[in-house]
Amino acid sequence: MTAHGTDRPLPLSVDRTSPVPLYFQLAQQLEAAVEEGRLAPGTLLGNEIDLAARLGLSRPTVRQAIQSLVDKGLMVRRRGVGTQVVHRRVRRPLELSSLYDDLEEAGQRPTTTVLRATAEPASAEVAAALGVAEGSEVLCVERLRGAHGEPMALLRNHLPPGLLSPRTEELEATGLYRLLRAAGITLHSARQSVGARAATAQEAGALDEEPGAPLLTMERITYDATGRVVEFGSHVYRATRYAFEFHLLARP
Repeated sequence: MTAHGTDRPLPLSVDRTSPVPLYFQLAQQLEAAVEEGRLAPGTLLGNEIDLAARLGLSRPTVRQAIQSLVDKGLMVRRRGVGTQVVHRRVRRPLELSSLYDDLEEAGQRPTTTVLRATAEPASAEVAAALGVAEGSEVLCVERLRGAHGEPMALLRNHLPPGLLSPRTEELEATGLYRLLRAAGITLHSARQSVGARAATAQEAGALDEEPGAPLLTMERITYDATGRVVEFGSHVYRATRYAFEFHLLARP
């Protein structure tokens, strides 16, 4: 197991005087190496016995550390291959950006499958969010966003009538916010809520998860520079592949 781009072994160590369990110390270092790109996607961890001998740990301790990263979706055990790094978890800052841009910035090569892009009557929830009459026609865009050949999120966006008429090929080639900006719409601010819930059977099938698996949820109402609502988004993300990142300041 070497650092990405070098032939040097990845620097790992444990502190036996620390109250932090040894397996957790090792897991933290391996997770940081994945998140920082020092262990690139596709990297094989090598023999657990060798790693245990190198660090002076028992094999069960090393196995527990690695299993914790497998459980987080950062690594996978492949029969006949060994334990392999899958990819970094995408950490999304809470700012007005799109998933497409966040994936690109994380080096994740986003892909999009358009599930539907049709006009439909606005439900009470959608009408309230967009500030239109219930039952009036709005555009509904549903997409499956992926990266590295794996599904990442199910995205549903409602747009007010007459704002944008994107083609399927446009939605598959880039992000919705880029299309809005290209249409001359200046995104200014948003109200957003983040939560979590269990995956439905349909969501689990689309996202390659088990029914009931934890999903992160996000709802966002976005405004342009004039204060007009330009989209209402309702998205679900795989918790093993995605995280929202907060920057907090202490009160004075």
